[in-house]
Amino acid sequence: PKGTMAFTGKYEFEGDENYDAFVQKIGLPSDKVEMGRNCKIVTEVVQNGNDFTWTQHFPGGHSTTNSFTVGKEADMETMGGRKFKATVKMEDGKLIADFPNYLHTSEICGGKLVEISTCSGVVYKRTSKKIA
Repeated sequence: PKGTMAFTGKYEFEGDENYDAFVQKIGLPSDKVEMGRNCKIVTEVVQNGNDFTWTQHFPGGHSTTNSFTVGKEADMETMGGRKFKATVKMEDGKLIADFPNYLHTSEICGGKLVEISTCSGVVYKRTSKKIA
């Protein structure tokens, strides 16, 4: 079927919108705020049908990996390192996850990975370009 492997690839951070307002809303500690600002995060996604492995590589060697199956509850970790359980849904080619204090959607748009997180009306958008 069309778009099964749509997410697989490596994506490098290109730009974001509303970063400061968003991290303030979710209460990210200030050291993490600075670390994440214009951070050249490389997101690596492996999609096998409904199974995903989603890894974010941060400069300096730190990385976070979330593995999940669409429609099944999974153990996840936030960018701030908090662990939680979430069920990721797929709607219109978008992955949708309810994080503890925000809603996160991911989609591939024109070859780019577009991630949108929404918390109490603040919308944070991060765009990454495909590098592999």
